[in-house]
Amino acid sequence: MRRLACVVVATVALAAKVLAQQNVPEPGGYRTDDYRSAVPATLAGVRVVTTAEAETIWRARTGVFIDVLPRAPKPPNLPAGTVWRDKPRLSIPGSVWLPDTGYGKLAEATEAYLRRGLERASGGNNAALLVIYCQENCWMSWNAAKRVRSYGYPNVAWYPEGTEGWERANLPVAESQPERRSDEEGVR
Repeated sequence: MRRLACVVVATVALAAKVLAQQNVPEPGGYRTDDYRSAVPATLAGVRVVTTAEAETIWRARTGVFIDVLPRAPKPPNLPAGTVWRDKPRLSIPGSVWLPDTGYGKLAEATEAYLRRGLERASGGNNAALLVIYCQENCWMSWNAAKRVRSYGYPNVAWYPEGTEGWERANLPVAESQPERRSDEEGVR
């Protein structure tokens, strides 16, 4: 009986999540605030993929996965001598991590970083399948997928369940490092 109750609760929660997403309209532009909230179920011009579809693409190596989760900045008010360690990012193995590229407005340097990262990730083939993700219920991946499509990449997929959906399916994750920015190229 207890197991049945758990299944019913999980089913109701999933149905509520799906209904919430169905009720979120696509904005005309990019989302610029409240990034961690329900996202639309669609993105015009972009293929939306489920965890099962993302796994199929990943296993067949028919697409490049692009993680756009922001990177926590080093706090400016740390006492002198404090050692700062970035929080590890667990991503879908083989992903290219381009942090901070999913905000609604990007600085020129960040936009150039995104374009260079996409160029490297796609091997210069703008027809390559690019699977954009972040976390579940995060507008960063929605914004980034929309932006990547606007750059002339016709084969863009958006994986809205992100690493949370991936881990829920017991799929592997790996610690990831962000792609270097041009101002970091010579830094080790």
